[in-house]
Amino acid sequence: MTRRETLDPGSGTTEAVPVDAGTLAAIGRTAGLCAVGICRAEPFSEVAAVLHERKQAGLHGGMQFTYRNPDRSTDPTRLLPGAAALIVGALEFEASAGDPPGDGGPHARVAAYARADHYTALRAALETMAEPLRAAGHRAVVSADENGLVDRAAAHRAAIGWWGKNSNILVPGVGSLVVLGAVVTDAPIAPQDSDGAVADGCGSCRQCIDGCPTGAIIAEGTVDARRCLAWLVQTDGVFDPDYRVALGDRIYGCDDCSDVCPPNRVRVRLTGRARNRPDPVAGVDQSPPSTGTGAWVPVLDMLDASDDALMAGFGRWYIPRREPRYLRRNALVVLANVGDRSDPRVRSAVDRALRDRDPLIRAHAVWCARRLGLGLEALSGRDDPLVRAEMERTVRPRDAA
Repeated sequence: MTRRETLDPGSGTTEAVPVDAGTLAAIGRTAGLCAVGICRAEPFSEVAAVLHERKQAGLHGGMQFTYRNPDRSTDPTRLLPGAAALIVGALEFEASAGDPPGDGGPHARVAAYARADHYTALRAALETMAEPLRAAGHRAVVSADENGLVDRAAAHRAAIGWWGKNSNILVPGVGSLVVLGAVVTDAPIAPQDSDGAVADGCGSCRQCIDGCPTGAIIAEGTVDARRCLAWLVQTDGVFDPDYRVALGDRIYGCDDCSDVCPPNRVRVRLTGRARNRPDPVAGVDQSPPSTGTGAWVPVLDMLDASDDALMAGFGRWYIPRREPRYLRRNALVVLANVGDRSDPRVRSAVDRALRDRDPLIRAHAVWCARRLGLGLEALSGRDDPLVRAEMERTVRPRDAA
């Protein structure tokens, strides 16, 4: 999550050289981007108004990111004073998770966008477009996955794709399985396409709205973060009891609205997709990093791991205050949904959690045990308010569901 800006020491006295938009787009595509677009760097005033409105209504659910300061995240000149243009890039990623491993279970599912560090590859590709700008005497800042710019708004203005009803950007021929970022520059680059935004490709389709397991898409293009599983696993405190069962086997993120999206389903069915990608450029590593977690994670291993091991394995994820307790909290909710009560390893893991020093872990272990139909004999620290609240909560055992 870093930005890089390089200024030409002589830029104040040396006239910058114009840079061709088509050349930059070709450089980005060669570096692995599936789409490149260029747009003006004017503030996204309408988007700022929407963010303020939704934040006032509580739809952000405590999410920061671009909600933290909408006036800043919708104004590219806050990233680079004097910004004139945005060169926006999209990097696609694979989505198929396959079946969970046949042994070492139960397993928890990781959303496709979190299985590898896609943003490192994206930033590297964006840097290949920023370097010629800097070499020509312009200033250029690379921004991706940060609070500083609403990437989807930039992608829409740059005609990379259209707004989907789940609020994601869909790239023609690719779908929404992309990560987005931009180069913010003071170079006065004119957009290549004068026809404006990409036409809406959703039409009357509402599969993402109907397919959301918690009804978080409350209107076309509007997501209530308080119901969104992808956000709930990142929130602090107690996991909302209303959505624990809906979490299912998801340990991080949720792909449901993308999985049911017709453009994405068509893309996943295609074979030989990799052969359509550009050849790699020297110095740009496009291979998945070795630190990726993959599509499936053994739940019991997560509950048994030390703090250091958890952060080493999953530290790329957004974890509240960087505290491993939230990984264990989520793992206990998943275990309650997919664990086998007859498995002695499950019983042992729940008992350890019931004795944990952390009341947050004990509280979720109580819910997990009761959902699995297991006893609470091992529970310690019953007087803690969090634990008491869970003991008083009505829980329907899974076998009775």
